[in-house]
Amino acid sequence: MPIICEDTNWVAFFPSEPATPGHTLVVPREHVADVWSLDPSLAADLMNGVIRVGRAIRSAVSPAGMNLISSSGEAAGQTVFHVHLHVVPRYEGDDIDPIWPQKKSLDIDLKQRIADGIRKACVAS
Repeated sequence: MPIICEDTNWVAFFPSEPATPGHTLVVPREHVADVWSLDPSLAADLMNGVIRVGRAIRSAVSPAGMNLISSSGEAAGQTVFHVHLHVVPRYEGDDIDPIWPQKKSLDIDLKQRIADGIRKACVAS
């Protein structure tokens, strides 16, 4: 697949089966299995690449919106175990289903316990 854009630590190209016109993958050159395994410096470089590519997509194809998607772990649907970010331009009436359909709301006490756990983990890391 031809390279769309690149920098020292990442490369961007179209997936073999794009979801919409302009759908682009941004991938680190270094092998990293998933988002959880990224070191902060590479994560920053990768996000700068995503922003650069996203702005280029917006300029080239004028989408109505854009999704940034990365899956980590089999339960999230990860099938390629090299971190990659999908920059997916969205258009009115495209064939992509809602990304996060509302199924049911979480209990307020559960939300609070989860938030407390995440806060503690953020401070520790």
